Amino acid sequence: MPEIPITIGGRTFNVACQEGEEHFLQSAAGLLDNEARTLMDQIGRLPEARMLLMAGLMLADKHAGAEDQMKQLEDKVAQQEAWIEEMHNRPAPEPERVEVAVIPDQVTETLAELAARAEAIAEAAEEKLRAAG
Repeated sequence: MPEIPITIGGRTFNVACQEGEEHFLQSAAGLLDNEARTLMDQIGRLPEARMLLMAGLMLADKHAGAEDQMKQLEDKVAQQEAWIEEMHNRPAPEPERVEVAVIPDQVTETLAELAARAEAIAEAAEEKLRAAG
C-alpha cells in the first residue's frame, strides 16, 4: 500500500492509499488544500485540527449544494423526458385541407389588358406634359 505525501494548508501529511488510487488521493487533497488556503487567507494560521475540520466542512457544504443542484437538474430532465414521451404518444394531427384559389385565365388576361391600357394612358400623359412644358 503506497504512502503518498500530501500538503494541506502548508502542512505535509503522509497518507496511505490503495495501489492505483494515488491520483484520486492527490485530487481530493488538492480540493481540501484549496479550502484550507482560503481559510488561512481569511482567518490566518489555525491549529491543524481546526483547519482540517473547517476545510472539510466547507467542502461538505459545496458538495451538498452540488447535490441539491444535481437533484433539481435530474427532476428537470425527468420532466422533459415525460413531456417528450407524451409528445411521442400523441396521435398525429389530422391533415389540414388547404385550398388554393385558381385565377381563371380570362381574369388574368383582363388584368393584363387593363395594365397595358394604364401604361398607354400614363405614356400619353407624359407626352402631353413634355409637349406643354
